[in-house]
Amino acid sequence: MANTIAQSQENATSGKDAMIASMATSIRRERERANVSASALARRAGIAKSTLSQLEAGIGNPSIETLWALAVALGVPVSRLIEPPPPPVKVVRAGQGPATRSDHADYTARLLASCPPGARRDIYAIHVEPGVPHVSKPHPPGTREHVVLCSGRARLGPTEEPVELGTGDYATYPADGRHVFEALEPATTAVMVIEHV
Repeated sequence: MANTIAQSQENATSGKDAMIASMATSIRRERERANVSASALARRAGIAKSTLSQLEAGIGNPSIETLWALAVALGVPVSRLIEPPPPPVKVVRAGQGPATRSDHADYTARLLASCPPGARRDIYAIHVEPGVPHVSKPHPPGTREHVVLCSGRARLGPTEEPVELGTGDYATYPADGRHVFEALEPATTAVMVIEHV
């Protein structure tokens, strides 16, 4: 029993250490992204420069008030200072990632990357089979879709004037009206970027 308690405490301590190290990396990353010195950021946030230096070194445990002050001074949500930094390289293997299917067509959209803070786009891997075309309802005003056809042939774009693409072709079109994606050959695949405004 004592070993179990000691192990739990050790796990909690290592988890807390990892969280503090992650916050240190995030604070430094956001300060550098804002192109501001440690002295200037400490002044803007109303904290001592030594406190900021300790936080960026992973020493100490910042209060929520300190994190809020830093987030306000940097102009970012506090969550950006708390969440772990993204890996430098992200790989989504073929067939992995969350997928959604159409109820009306043999159409699968697999999310490859969602819109990170400051960007306004999502990336999907699309797999479509011939048959009933996939017709999408309008997205919010100003939305555009960018499609690179990876294999097969497809007819896609606004429902009133779709275009035909072959392997390697690229098309972009407004997606704030009804639009269609229809496979003209089996195993048609594409990469789609949905750009939000």
